[in-house]
Amino acid sequence: MIKLQVIGNLGKDAVVNNVNGKTVINFSVAHTEKYKDAQGVQKERTTWVECAYWTDRTAVAPYLKKGTQVYVEGTPDVRTYQTNDGKQGAALSLRITTVQLLGSKNNDEGSSNNNYTAQPSYNSNKAPTQSLSTPDMAEVADDLPF
Repeated sequence: MIKLQVIGNLGKDAVVNNVNGKTVINFSVAHTEKYKDAQGVQKERTTWVECAYWTDRTAVAPYLKKGTQVYVEGTPDVRTYQTNDGKQGAALSLRITTVQLLGSKNNDEGSSNNNYTAQPSYNSNKAPTQSLSTPDMAEVADDLPF
């Protein structure tokens, strides 16, 4: 079995569809990697992953909005196709087993929050669970008894 984990931002709002009597939530996740090329020039490369979340638990769908940061986990599928100019193309898609909401693009990434925040995690094989964000290491050091 191959399992793929992706953290990224949604490129558009999720869409709930019914296919042959089964419910699927479709959305795309983008991850942008910054790197320097051989000449030292800063560049960016964005990888898009098309996601299909086959589940009856559609309560998460309204929260899957453009810009929302998510963690998704599932099994990958590569689809090949021919472009209009005759070249071969490939698209990576993911059959989702777990979705976890991490935040939105509008959140202040630099702000520190002294509270634990519980966020729902949706797994197609289990009931919703809660996951806790970990505190800053400086906060942990302050709580040590020695």
